[in-house]
This record gives sequence, structure tokens and C-alpha cells, in this order.
Amino acid sequence: MTLAPPAFDPADAAAAARRFTDAAEPDVAYATVDSPVGLLVVAATPRGLVRLAYEDGGVDAIVESLAARLSPRILEAPARLDAVRRELDEYFAGRRRAFDLDIDWALYSDFGRRVLQATARIPFGATATYGQVAARAGNAKASRAAGRALGANAIPIVVPCHRVIGTSGRLVGYTGGVERKVALLRLEGVEV
Repeated sequence: MTLAPPAFDPADAAAAARRFTDAAEPDVAYATVDSPVGLLVVAATPRGLVRLAYEDGGVDAIVESLAARLSPRILEAPARLDAVRRELDEYFAGRRRAFDLDIDWALYSDFGRRVLQATARIPFGATATYGQVAARAGNAKASRAAGRALGANAIPIVVPCHRVIGTSGRLVGYTGGVERKVALLRLEGVEV
């Protein structure tokens, strides 16, 4: 007697895919988050948030870059980024002034990490110049290098490079465009 194979059930396949995603331990988990400044792509490793990107160039390009720079074991896993999503929602709603997230600094050199850590300490609603950030990072003469490090900030908003301005008070450069920088500063009550 020959037994017929069980019939394919799409609901069973979808449930199995969800179980796999929930049980998988990727090196990098990512998700997308809607925000008032556009769709964001957030990614984390077991050490913490490693990437927050404006989706302008496409989700696939961001994921491919993470796979190339960190690990090919990357998986879309929104539930693993719930804390990031919640804190971003609170920030944009005006209920959060500081982020309380672990950060994975793996994408940075020593000086770049110090620049971004100094930037992360700029309080909500305040600004600092590139020179001030360079000095806080340990080299007061490295304002241009600080600018390059801030231009490579892989975690904007959470590491608030939008709070860094030119010595003259001018708003210069921002990874998401000056319009977003203005929007974020206004959200924080900074007159621009």
C-alpha cells in the first residue's frame, strides 16, 4: 500500500516560516520603522543597535551593506527591534528626550567612535559645533575629521548628529539632508 504525500497547506508553510524567523539567531536583525522624517531601516546585533538609516537608497542596499560589513547572517526580524521602534515613536511624539538603547560601535574607528560618543552626549534641544565635538573626542584641532566621522554616522537620530552645527551657527550637511536636520531640531525646540 502506498501512502499519498500530505497536501500542501500555505498556512502551515507560513507558520513554519514564522517559527524559523522567531527561533533563528542572526548576527544582524533588521526591520523598517515609519517616522515623520520618512521610512527608517534599523538593525541590531546581539551587542546593540548598529544601524539606523533613511530608506532613501532602498532597503536592499542597506541590508547588502550590513551583510558585507558585518555578517551575511542577517535576517528581517521586526520583533527583535521593538525597543528601538518604541523609543523612536516616543521621541517623535515628544515623550522621549534621550535614548536608552545599547549601541554596537563595530562600524567605527577609534576616533570616529569617540566623536559619535561625544555627539551622543549632546542634550536634547541643544547644539554643539564640530570643533566642540572634536575637543570632547580628544582632539580640538580635528574638527574636519569630526565632520567626516559625523558624515559616516550609521545611527543618526539616536546618535544625534543633527545637533552638530557649523561654528557660525549655520546648519551644514546631514546624512538625511538638511531638511531632515531642520525637522529634527524643530522637534527638539531649537530655533533654526
